[in-house]
Amino acid sequence: MRGPGGRPTVDVRTLTRVLFERLAELPPDAPERERVRAALIEVNIPLVRYAATRFRSRSEPMEDVVQVGTIGLINAIDRFDPTRGVQFPTYALPTILGEIKRYFRDNVRTMHVPRRLQELWVQVSGAMEELTVTHGRAPKVPEIAASLRIPEEDVRACLDAGRAYNAASLEAAQEHEGGLALLDRLGYEDSALAEVEHRDMVRHLLVQLPERERRIVMLRFFANLTQSQISTELGMSQMHVSRLLSRILTRLRTGNSWED
Repeated sequence: MRGPGGRPTVDVRTLTRVLFERLAELPPDAPERERVRAALIEVNIPLVRYAATRFRSRSEPMEDVVQVGTIGLINAIDRFDPTRGVQFPTYALPTILGEIKRYFRDNVRTMHVPRRLQELWVQVSGAMEELTVTHGRAPKVPEIAASLRIPEEDVRACLDAGRAYNAASLEAAQEHEGGLALLDRLGYEDSALAEVEHRDMVRHLLVQLPERERRIVMLRFFANLTQSQISTELGMSQMHVSRLLSRILTRLRTGNSWED
């Protein structure tokens, strides 16, 4: 929510908590429930857009990805239990990401093909059928190009695009490779890949910390300073640094906001 000049008047996390508290107070058949639920969706749309940016390298329009992610947000709102002591963004982000990943897995073409080639493929495939009937054999590239009056390079590109419509299984045996699966001929598996989402989640939580606490975390775990060196850097006792660091880590593990 914004006041005069476009400045935020209510913290999003605070407003989300208040709305969930109000939702818990309302009976299931109360007309106001839908208004509160709609407000929760609107307030947390920025979280969906944040999740959607992780898929900006894909060919799908970003607004389509946001719409799919919003379905995940709605599911998270309907399932969220505020009494568990977990912040809503921490709970909702995996659900939103899961919905977007499911969309790409089930509804998006495996291999991205330019729209021009998709449209041309319709003409090429039709010409191939006609020429096959005419000649009694599969037509050659020059014959298809001559029939459609297009360059041979376009025909070859279109044929490659048609073959690339679906990805081959990595575990399927390759006859010309002595029965070895493609997976057997790939490079090593990056053991750190599974931690990518965890690091992204930590980054999301770090930006919510106050400046001093965030600096302590950066000095300890990114600059590799000892607690003694941090105390000298910040002008406080080592014991104080130790207590703050313990408190910060507890907050980060539970996903709760910082409370002075």
